[in-house]
Amino acid sequence: MNRRKSREIAMKLLFEMSIKKDNYNEIYENFKENTDMDLQDIDMEYVFRVLKGVEENQKTIDDKIEENLINWKINRVAKIDLAILRTSTYEIFYEDDIPDKVSVNEGIELAKKYSDEKSFQFINGVLGKMIKNNN
Repeated sequence: MNRRKSREIAMKLLFEMSIKKDNYNEIYENFKENTDMDLQDIDMEYVFRVLKGVEENQKTIDDKIEENLINWKINRVAKIDLAILRTSTYEIFYEDDIPDKVSVNEGIELAKKYSDEKSFQFINGVLGKMIKNNN
């Protein structure tokens, strides 16, 4: 299974959740029913865990993100960057089998692909500070 693709789908669905305000079950089921993607190499259990985990722990995750923002408030963070930060923060604190460095690197790669040209530096700074403060 391709964890990178799975992570990308989870991030996109978290972004959709932030726009539509639907819960994780609705977003997940809607995706499975309506996608034209081949889900053979997607770890759908991981995608579900991320969506569920972020929704159930959103206050804690958002607090962790906000603690590591410098001169910035979470409500000012672009929704796509917030979805990336939530995905990576969830992994750092709730997925023991994923090394922190991998979560940071994957967050940076998502930002390079889906956000503006300087967002990857912002994502790297927030997640790097979060890991440093967590150890």
